[in-house]
Amino acid sequence: MITREFSEAFAKDWIEAWNARDLDRILSHYAEDFEMSSPIIRSLVGEASGTLKGKPAVRGYWAKALAAIPDLRFELVNVFTGAATTTVCYRGHRGLAAEVFHFGKSGKVTLAFAHYAA
Repeated sequence: MITREFSEAFAKDWIEAWNARDLDRILSHYAEDFEMSSPIIRSLVGEASGTLKGKPAVRGYWAKALAAIPDLRFELVNVFTGAATTTVCYRGHRGLAAEVFHFGKSGKVTLAFAHYAA
């Protein structure tokens, strides 16, 4: 069961890691074999399914995104807590976004789904 405190701490550290542009710190939140889905995956790396599996694949995608957007910065808007999930709502270079994170028993993210308002 995810607690509100866990969700808030996760969101704070996740946002800080992105704003620091620290790819290793960002990836430290995730299990080795996690899956990431985002509509941006299609356009940035050409994966038609919009899903990448495992840290190596996602590392390449995020490294490409960080290089393409040198002024990338996230602002935390809100955090939502579910039974085994956390949703982080934030404002980024594309506007309002929300990411849903499913956590495994290890406390690491096993599935992540990005959503964008625009």
